[in-house]
Amino acid sequence: MTSAEVDDGGADEAPRSVLGRALAVLAAFTDASPELALADIVTLTGLPPATAHRIVAELVAWGALERVGRGRYRIGLRLWRIGALAPTARTLREAALAPMQDLAAVTGHVVHLVVLDGYRALFVERLAGREDHTVRSRVGRDMPLHASGPGKVLLAHSPAAFVEEILGRGLPRLAPGTITDPATLRAALADIRRTGHCLSHEEMTAGVSSVAAPVTAADGRVVAALAVVVPATDPLPPYVPAVQVAAATASRRLGVRPQDRA
Repeated sequence: MTSAEVDDGGADEAPRSVLGRALAVLAAFTDASPELALADIVTLTGLPPATAHRIVAELVAWGALERVGRGRYRIGLRLWRIGALAPTARTLREAALAPMQDLAAVTGHVVHLVVLDGYRALFVERLAGREDHTVRSRVGRDMPLHASGPGKVLLAHSPAAFVEEILGRGLPRLAPGTITDPATLRAALADIRRTGHCLSHEEMTAGVSSVAAPVTAADGRVVAALAVVVPATDPLPPYVPAVQVAAATASRRLGVRPQDRA
């Protein structure tokens, strides 16, 4: 699985407050544009050049941005350290790390932990397997919900109104197996709820498939999806038990009792 291009983060009009302007500068950096020149930031934010230059300089001094070569910038480590303190992602990663390690060891393949982030699925943890299969995912990257195993798991356990909103935004084809028909996707989501797992065949990237299962919090909410990524030539059903055990173990570490999952 790989991430598709993401929104450019630009705004229709420049924000007015100092905080809003600083946030607009940070939001200009995306997975598709991890490094930007000052001129790019001006274009994406709508800020006057002098204002953008002053805010970028302050963000660099504080550590939220760092200079890369001559006149280019990227997100700084201090901002990453603060983001790593987010309690939801940290708790999930702590609960899922051991079962993910077991799953990667048993299967030999890449294992992902994915959460819902707005209208997309976000990688919060990734463990490499013995074979990588050109999987270009990384922590902090996102992908469409409709075109991946873990994304569809999250979508299957989302409110109906949210699902319809995703359908209304369109279902672009990203790989040979991407589901682009709303009725077919609705049926796939119902099947995920019925079986407790998702088999994804070349939906995000040609040559790559996955098996995903939901991770549940103590209050019954599906808060993440755990997935193993395998070559498209591999039969997927044999991976299902191991993925479901790993997801169930992570759920228990979040406080879910076995009888709660029955």
